[in-house]
Amino acid sequence: MDSQLIATIVSGLLIAVGLAGVVVPVLPGSVSIAIALLVWALALQNTVGWVVFAVGMVFVAAGMLASAVLTGRKLKERQVPNHSILVGVVVGIAGMFVIPVVGLFVGFAVGLLLSEFVRRRDFRDAAGASVAALKAMGLGVLAELGCAFAAGTVWSIGVVTYYFVL
Repeated sequence: MDSQLIATIVSGLLIAVGLAGVVVPVLPGSVSIAIALLVWALALQNTVGWVVFAVGMVFVAAGMLASAVLTGRKLKERQVPNHSILVGVVVGIAGMFVIPVVGLFVGFAVGLLLSEFVRRRDFRDAAGASVAALKAMGLGVLAELGCAFAAGTVWSIGVVTYYFVL
């Protein structure tokens, strides 16, 4: 098999893992897409590969930045500290093994709520902050996912251009 075809297949798989990773934080997300774009550009060593890499990286960077800005601003606004998020992640990872499929998300929400309750000593206030944090993180994931899909689309257009147009 041709090394460029192998690089195309590997890149496609990495992009699929990256798209899933944006939603499921256990998998690498946008970083996988960036690596896939670079692998493909290095394998092709032509204008199509490097243009796809450059344009795709703009989307990857925009998605990561949008996610961080949207989430961080809302978390700061609601005064949710990083340690509460970390507790949510740890409980989410544990929940993944306790409740198949949805354990990560349920565990994260429960861990976040418990951490905020211990910190604030008021359930209503902790619940409000936790819901705001979950909404902010969901909005950040949606922004990053949209940009990740755009980067994947750029790669798909590049594949069609390289294999069928040129």
